[in-house]
Amino acid sequence: MRGLKDKVAIVAGAAVGNIGGATAIRLAEEGMKVVAADLNESSAQAVAERITAAGGSAVARGFDITDERSYKDLITFTVERFDGLHGLYNVAADLSPRTLGRDVDVTSVPLDVWQHTIDVTLTGYMYGIRHALPIMMEQGTGSIVNTESSAVWMGENVRVAYQAAKSGLVGLTRHTATVGGKHGVRANLISPGVILTGAALASTDETFREEILATVRAPRLGVPEDLAGTVAFLFSDDGAYINGQSFLVDGGANFT
Repeated sequence: MRGLKDKVAIVAGAAVGNIGGATAIRLAEEGMKVVAADLNESSAQAVAERITAAGGSAVARGFDITDERSYKDLITFTVERFDGLHGLYNVAADLSPRTLGRDVDVTSVPLDVWQHTIDVTLTGYMYGIRHALPIMMEQGTGSIVNTESSAVWMGENVRVAYQAAKSGLVGLTRHTATVGGKHGVRANLISPGVILTGAALASTDETFREEILATVRAPRLGVPEDLAGTVAFLFSDDGAYINGQSFLVDGGANFT
């Protein structure tokens, strides 16, 4: 894709086998210099090593998206290391059974689950934008992509905290698109459907996956690389006139 070579990107949530890891690899394949960042630094390191082994440019960095200082330090490190920041992809999420497994309906969701989900998926994304946006605006160019979810449109009867946090990203992203737009900075959303990440494969069986496939207007379920290609497009010059938009990447499971 045009305009990505030698540009600098942070993937905030880049672990092996997930959407962020696949995206870091794809961006490096397109010629970007990538900082693979994750709470699990060893997993981010494995992603960076795969990139460098293939001839790409990447470094790993551990960070905690719920800690503003940690996110600011990640951005400072990136700018000092590569002399700029052109793409920020927020994809970190806590999908562990301890959190997602207790994220039930609004009448009984534990408040610690609610708050932690908001901290990771909404406030944490805001931290990254807060500290990346001024750098991009000063450069006169940049692209921010946030990860929403098709669950926002489904109105599920469980995972109320997850849906609320992801819904909040619509306002955050469009606000960012407005603030940054006249300065050459774009902000967009991508909304995955069911994606066969490593965690999804480990936690589901073939019967469940066949049931989900029956709801998708595609011959297969999604894989992390499907999202990676969309992020690369939104970072590239090919997506230069796209701002404040939300893209469903779900094989046609939902129409909006």
